Amino acid sequence: MRPVLKRFLFGSAALAFAATGVVARAQNTPAGKDMLLQADTAVYDDKAKTVTAKGHVEIDYDGRILLADSVTYNQNTEVITASGHVSLLDKTGNVAFAEHVVLTDKMRDGAIQGFGALLDGHTRMVAATAQRKEGRYTIARHVAYTPCKICNKPGERVPTWQIRADKVEHDQVQHRVKFKDATIEAFGVPVFYTPYFAEPDPSVHYASGFLMPDVGSSSSNGYYITLPYYWNMSKSRDATIEPMFTTRGGQVLLGEYRQRWNEGGMWLQGSVAHNPRGGNSTHRTQYYTHLFGSGRASLDDTWTFGYDAQLASNDTYLKRYDISQLDRLVSDLFFTGEQGRSRFTVAGYFFQGLRASDNNRTFPVPLPLIEYTYIPAQKLVGGRFRLDINTVALTRDVGTNSQRLTAEANWRLPAVSNNGMLWTFALDARGDVYHTDYASGYQPGDAYSDPGTNASKSVFKTRGLPYAALDWRWPFINSFASRAIVLEPIVQLIAQPYGGNLTGMPNEDSLNIELDDNNLLSFDQVPGNDLVVSGPRANFGLRAETRFESGYAEALIGQALRLKEDPALTAVPGAGFTGTSSDLIGRFSLKFQPYIDLTNRIDIDEQTGNVRRNEIYVTGTYGRNATRISYIELSPTLGLPARQEVNAQIDVNFYRNWQAFAAIRRDLKSDQTLDTEFGLGYEDDCLGISLGYHRKYTADRDLKPSTNYVLRFKLKTSNSPIQPFSLFPEDVFSYGRP
Repeated sequence: MRPVLKRFLFGSAALAFAATGVVARAQNTPAGKDMLLQADTAVYDDKAKTVTAKGHVEIDYDGRILLADSVTYNQNTEVITASGHVSLLDKTGNVAFAEHVVLTDKMRDGAIQGFGALLDGHTRMVAATAQRKEGRYTIARHVAYTPCKICNKPGERVPTWQIRADKVEHDQVQHRVKFKDATIEAFGVPVFYTPYFAEPDPSVHYASGFLMPDVGSSSSNGYYITLPYYWNMSKSRDATIEPMFTTRGGQVLLGEYRQRWNEGGMWLQGSVAHNPRGGNSTHRTQYYTHLFGSGRASLDDTWTFGYDAQLASNDTYLKRYDISQLDRLVSDLFFTGEQGRSRFTVAGYFFQGLRASDNNRTFPVPLPLIEYTYIPAQKLVGGRFRLDINTVALTRDVGTNSQRLTAEANWRLPAVSNNGMLWTFALDARGDVYHTDYASGYQPGDAYSDPGTNASKSVFKTRGLPYAALDWRWPFINSFASRAIVLEPIVQLIAQPYGGNLTGMPNEDSLNIELDDNNLLSFDQVPGNDLVVSGPRANFGLRAETRFESGYAEALIGQALRLKEDPALTAVPGAGFTGTSSDLIGRFSLKFQPYIDLTNRIDIDEQTGNVRRNEIYVTGTYGRNATRISYIELSPTLGLPARQEVNAQIDVNFYRNWQAFAAIRRDLKSDQTLDTEFGLGYEDDCLGISLGYHRKYTADRDLKPSTNYVLRFKLKTSNSPIQPFSLFPEDVFSYGRP
């Protein structure tokens, strides 16, 4: 043996070596790929046909890089033997570590002792021995596998969770990792054993497979378990099938399908359930279904087709299995076109009520609803012009059928005076035509006609409502101690004739009227088209605001005044219109970011001094600790009784990644607790686990007060959005949208 001082063959390539500081490049290798060898020294054995490189050895061939303290290459067998701090980087970025490695087939295959691997930059695998086969399989024995970070600190060297297996096979072509005789450990404690399972490797973003189950118990449904399966159809399509098995509430099969395409997509969620203990007697066999969905399809740059679906076969089904807490469902189908600021829409709606007081036969079906808005890009006589045309036909099984056509033209001209006053002049003209079919039992003011008679009465009504309005604002700004204070009085004057709300005119879309801080200072304070605010009137407000380095505070108070009372507005419970003066409306907001967020909205009856509405929302945040408190006081409104309710929720991060949470909702008016919830959870970068308790004290027909216990896991296997080793369907819903 002697130091290399001449040109020699390395495989089929010619290499040039020096005795020290070796840098050699092999050329004319298969497929025309070069091989680079770097080392401190290299020795060539003519007799044994071996090359031994020592000291900071690096071999780079076809995207694979081998680092070691010592490397020996046998020209006869084309075997590379590496020892000492060996690391091998493949084309995909995976890194393998070992003390001793034997490589064949151009560094694609080999045997490894003391094996360790870093997959996709963060997932770790260690094993006693490993074997590389066919350039794609890594087969390891006596393995520990974890995606968690491991700190080299006392007490933090054990990963949050890991898998110990007798054998692991990693297929880099199919991107699958298969485990045999595997045990899942959490905090070093074995919690689950399985003879076999497989998951995609960390390079996979979307892969089909079972997700981890959701387990719990309910006093109404008994013990339950969900076994979700995620199906990855393509990068733009996927589905989740989630069967639920309960001991007392039957079985539920829930499914979801999602698809995305250019400028659109669709989402469908449906279920079917069998409950052998349904009904108020809990002895009836019942079947339930539901369908939720949404879709949008862009036909071209202007036109879009879409739908939204919310349907359920049973009023209490969605709440029984915690599918949804909605009590009013809305489905629609629409075709819309947008060009510039203008918009045209043709739509149809279907409403379904799930409350005990709802009679779906009296719910109207708006079909068709046609809306057109024209807003030119250019100004008209210096101001902004807008034209709205709206027509709808309403039909119902029980009650009145009606058709309405509304056209409204509006022109606004803003101006700023030299002394900082803000002026807005507005002109508006609106006309309505109504055709209503009443049953013969109809009386003026009736919400619906008498369903017990067959005769009907056809009525046409028209109205015209022009107005001229002026909005005046004068903000005063004062700065001191690096803080700016704004004080802004606001006055709105509206000149409009009386007679907007005619006797016998149907009110379909303006039933829920509520004067608040959002609509007080506007020329038209009533939503919808059927009911209007008419007659000469004025709106007054005063807004104050101050901003400082860590947040701001804002206050608003105002009132609407009119010359004559409008009985149609006064008759609406909780609307805020009383006599010639409205309720006193106020709002106060305080934000100390990111710690405190407080908002208070209040509505006071000026005549009696009673509070009609009082809403207080407070959120406090400090690190991972949070407190949320809300208080709501409401006077009776259409179809709803008076309410006085408090909600409180607290989340406390009491030790490292451990979190405790509790919540309560209480009806102060009836002195009754409605819901309570508390639990304990842990979450870090690779594991989430929580145990929760939820008690519902109220009943709804065949839904009795219930108590639920829920155990949830979230194993974060990689940075990929969808992995079958994820535990919850919400992992799919939150992160998996292509």
